[in-house]
Order: sequence, then C-alpha cells, then structure tokens
Amino acid sequence: MLEKALAKFIDDEELITYLVQILVCMSHKGRVTFQELERLTGDNVAEVLLLADKWRLILPVSTVKTSSWEDRLFQSNSMALYEMPNIVKYMVEEALKTGCWDPGQAILKIFKDMGEREWISMPKLVKKLCKKAKYSVVTAIQIKEVCNELNIGDRVDSLIAELKGSGVISPKLGSIAEVLRAGSPVYEVSTYLCV
Repeated sequence: MLEKALAKFIDDEELITYLVQILVCMSHKGRVTFQELERLTGDNVAEVLLLADKWRLILPVSTVKTSSWEDRLFQSNSMALYEMPNIVKYMVEEALKTGCWDPGQAILKIFKDMGEREWISMPKLVKKLCKKAKYSVVTAIQIKEVCNELNIGDRVDSLIAELKGSGVISPKLGSIAEVLRAGSPVYEVSTYLCV
C-alpha cells in the first residue's frame, strides 16, 4: 500500500521498495542507525538516503550548525542516527492503511493529537502555504497572511512553532540574503505535503 502511495510522486520502483522498508521500520522505532539502514537497503543506502532527503522524508540527527533541515549532516559511520519528521510518521501510517498519500488526513490527525484548537483548519493552512511557496520556501509574512485568511491570525507565532514541531516547515537559517530579501524569517515547506 505504501509503495502505491509513494509511486504517485517518486518514479524509481526499486528505490521505493527500499524506502518503504526504511519508512515502516522508522515509523515503529523512531530513530535508526546508518548500520540499520544499510541492512535494509544494502548497497543502495546512499541512493535511498539522497532520495529521502530530497523529499525530506528521512533526516540525519547530526547537524552542522542548527537543527534546520538544510543543516543536517549526512554521515555513513555505522552509529550515525537518522530520523523522520513527525508528520512523516502520520503520512506513513495513513498510507499503509489506505494506499493513498493523503497530506490532509495526516495533517488533521497530527494537529488534533498535538491539541491544536484549530486543527480542522490546518490542512487548509498547509495547502495555502504550498501554493504560496516558491521553491518550497515561504516567509513568516506569507504564513501570517494565510493565518489571517483563515481567521487565526492572532496566533501566528504559536502556529509557526507547531508547524515546525510537526515537521511541516523548517526554518531556513543558512542564507541571510534570503531573509533580508524577504524582510522576515523564511521557512522550507515539506515538499511531500505539496504533491
């Protein structure tokens, strides 16, 4: 079922097979070592990790500077740890049940579980952020605009914190030029939520 769901946006059948094994394992265990990933994928481990990184499905735990996705440090030593953003676990669980890649349903569930009082509005919020995103990047100003459209603009800071905690967005801290050009903090939106 998960293979069918991933095939909607990933076209490499062989890598999808390995990716599914990793995602299922990680959805049960949380963090896994490079050695465990290698056991699941064999010689394909680097290719699978690059594919997973492209979609931000699996991330290294180690960082260069900050915990933002762009600062994650890929390592191939046996004890290097890898994890999935929280929302990915919900996406995997949903896809295993239905065979569909359904961001809306996963977003509903994670924000309800997080205790977000406007959880019912969160799929709309994320969908609007995906539409506003340029190269998977949105600004804090755009997030505020979307929150205002949904009549939840009085809680922008707490919603940004929840979006980060859920794994829907990650701060982009590596480029001061981007922040200066935008006139506000910038965030990377999870590409797999926008398919």
